[in-house]
Amino acid sequence: MHKVTDLKVLYFGTPVVLIGSRNADGGANLAPMSSAWWLGQSCLLGLGNSAQTSANLLREGECVLNLPSSAMVDAVDRLALLTGNPVIPAYRREQGYRYEPRKFEAAGLTEVPGEVVRAPRAAECPVQLECRLVAARPLAGNGRCTAFEVEVVRAHVDERLLVPGSDHYVDPVGWDPLIMKFCEFFGEGRRLAPSRLAQGWRMPGRLAPARA
Repeated sequence: MHKVTDLKVLYFGTPVVLIGSRNADGGANLAPMSSAWWLGQSCLLGLGNSAQTSANLLREGECVLNLPSSAMVDAVDRLALLTGNPVIPAYRREQGYRYEPRKFEAAGLTEVPGEVVRAPRAAECPVQLECRLVAARPLAGNGRCTAFEVEVVRAHVDERLLVPGSDHYVDPVGWDPLIMKFCEFFGEGRRLAPSRLAQGWRMPGRLAPARA
């Protein structure tokens, strides 16, 4: 039997993306998100308007979509409640967000430059997609969010993930992306850990103490 319910969260399961972007002062920003989908060479990103990444995308017109593997869950979770925007809205402060301008260092990841965009790549991510902004539209029904359409202009893929004998296809068996479902991380065909977001967003369920 189905039950009619007003779901508070609709994260049924999407890959985690670490968005690399460039701040106004030239510094690097790295932000985790899981509201992304691809079609052809295009990707649509859903981001809150108060995020530093949103401001960087609108100003710079480019980014890098770094896709972490499930083995990188701890590095990703270290970024969960950090923001590169020094002006933090009250609702985000209540969720536990704090300002951190050195995101790569905080996550323990290595910044490497893009080849055709200024935005930074995360060396440890097995997939890195350099992108340019095509369009930005307000998200209907949610005045605090924007839908960003970006075009992939260069892809970097760990050669171990490619189908043997091909430079154009990723082996789906070898690729184990980090997935977020309802504020919990999944990968390797199993539940890995709750995200720090689960605490900030007061999500019910099997919560574990925050990792250092």
